[in-house]
Amino acid sequence: MRVLVTGGSGQLGRALAAAAAPDVALIAPPKADFDITDRRAMARIIAEVAPDVLINAAAYTAVDRAEREPEQAMLVNGTAPGWLAEAAQAAGAAFVHVSTDFVFDGARGSPYPPDALPSPLSVYGATKRAGEEAVLAAHPDALVVRTAWVYAAEGQNFVRTMLRLLAERDEVRVVADQVGSPTHAASLARALLALVRAGATGVQHWTDAGVASWYDFAIAIREEALARWLLAHAAPVVPIRTADYPTAAKRPSCSVLDCSAARACIGLPAHWREELRVALDMIVTGRAA
Repeated sequence: MRVLVTGGSGQLGRALAAAAAPDVALIAPPKADFDITDRRAMARIIAEVAPDVLINAAAYTAVDRAEREPEQAMLVNGTAPGWLAEAAQAAGAAFVHVSTDFVFDGARGSPYPPDALPSPLSVYGATKRAGEEAVLAAHPDALVVRTAWVYAAEGQNFVRTMLRLLAERDEVRVVADQVGSPTHAASLARALLALVRAGATGVQHWTDAGVASWYDFAIAIREEALARWLLAHAAPVVPIRTADYPTAAKRPSCSVLDCSAARACIGLPAHWREELRVALDMIVTGRAA
């Protein structure tokens, strides 16, 4: 199976390369060589590579900056995925697009199934929803996988930020009234490839098992990092309300995803805390995500 991945230098792109089985020829060019916002160049590369599957792991993920750069966020998250899906359709390739829990407003109070009505609160969420619609319009058999709170052993993410702040500060204040499901990029990569093999299409949800607040997640990072001697000293973690930490973009208070359909298709994931241990072990041993 020949798989072409956008966003090859990102944490999910690297995780996909690491997760590929021996029978998968996975090509994951860096952004400089595969810019999804260059429509002609992108279509030419897809035609030349002639993949069986195209996975879009590229995204504009700066949630707060998107409020100041809505046009750029829409280009990367909303418009370009439609171009990719169109080019994949023309090349006869299956298409997988990665989306987010931020397409929901968090008001439901229970896990969101794939067919729940999106209602994004932020520019980022709105552009990701636009991307979903563009993909399915251009490639009706595409697979759209929504996920949440993705992190890896390297790169810029919540885990790496917490490790730095815990080492540098006297205390770390973390929001305790936003709830979701932390998801290891390696776990997500395995799930995406498994869903491709299973022939899944339409909208699916996938996260690691279990739920947590950002505060819960930070406490777990602190405990597991201390147990591995990743931190000689760790500041205490103090819970705060969202109102105490204002941001440019509004975030959903409870964006837990109902992943039962995907899990019935490819099996159950590990609990998020188990996957956190895996990621921290990768940092200890120096392995990439």
